[in-house]
Amino acid sequence: MPLFKLSDAVFDPILSIKSTAPVAAEQIGRRHVVDALITAPCPRARFLRSLNHFSTTVPQSPLSTIPHRKPQPSHSATLNSLLTTRYCHQVPPFSSLPRTFRRTIMSFGTSAASRLAGKTVLITGASSGIGRATAFEFVNASGGDIKLILTARREAALVSIKEEIEKAYPKSKVFPIAFDVSKLPAIDAFVDNLPAEAKDIDVLVNNAGMVHGVDQVGSIAQSDIDIMFQTNVFGLIALTQKLLPLFKEKGKGDIVNIGSIAGREPYPGGAIYCATKAAVKSFTETLRKELIASRIRVIEVDPGQVETEFSVVRFRGDKGKADAVYKGVEPLIAEDIAEVIVFAVSRRENVVIADTLVFPSHQASALIMHRKL
Repeated sequence: MPLFKLSDAVFDPILSIKSTAPVAAEQIGRRHVVDALITAPCPRARFLRSLNHFSTTVPQSPLSTIPHRKPQPSHSATLNSLLTTRYCHQVPPFSSLPRTFRRTIMSFGTSAASRLAGKTVLITGASSGIGRATAFEFVNASGGDIKLILTARREAALVSIKEEIEKAYPKSKVFPIAFDVSKLPAIDAFVDNLPAEAKDIDVLVNNAGMVHGVDQVGSIAQSDIDIMFQTNVFGLIALTQKLLPLFKEKGKGDIVNIGSIAGREPYPGGAIYCATKAAVKSFTETLRKELIASRIRVIEVDPGQVETEFSVVRFRGDKGKADAVYKGVEPLIAEDIAEVIVFAVSRRENVVIADTLVFPSHQASALIMHRKL
């Protein structure tokens, strides 16, 4: 990495950043910031001040840390910790920075927080797993300046999430509502009876989903077929249809459907679950095409192997069988998918992260995985 000379010093910030924030350093280097600033008529101290001013200060979240993972400081916080110790002078206006540099800084979080500020987000299946993690991710990314409508069948779990979030971020508003999306006749009443301050929904995250059993065709219980289609497909479609007129009236909004690798690649023992997720994919792609003349974004996130309560439910509470699914691998955790969801929603309004497939590093398809046994 070449050094660049400022008027009073030779300094290599990319090298300094690289040891603690390699991705940030790579992004800055890739966009040729060094070339863009090589002739900048400002002393070293003013350059450092400009970096410090425009990089985002993301405070450590007061919420509980992510399980199974060492807490990692954000690149934004890392940049600030490196740069705030420098002595600074006058700050140049943001517009004076080269366009390449400005667009790089936007990925660090300032714009994400401002885009989420004041929004109302409805998350189904929010009592655990990806839904729960997504609630925490939204409130962290917005600094608490957000309203969350959290739905699931387990009201006590939702109330616990509300208490934890509002204790950490008193400015936030959380509405826990016990609601089973598979009960289609109740959807109209659920939306119509939302609290007045929560009716103006900006983001719908259709996360609720389930799988029952690994039975093969010919021996699948009708009750399992019914509950999977009712929850994964019919409920998702019905809730989307109920909220779509609101989004059309506003002229904008985000619909995030949580699919699965199973919707792309069916596998033995998953005929019904795979069929439901394939239906979600077809519905999502059709909806995106139908809304092309609007500013309504339709986003699909398809996880690969994620360790949540999913497998416990699939094996009807048999924890031993559920644990065997993750033996010899390091699966994704719910927070990994939550990060993708919130990243997609917090992009510039003209940017649609339309379709995302997320694997852990040991997985290449629904059936191809490397296990260290």
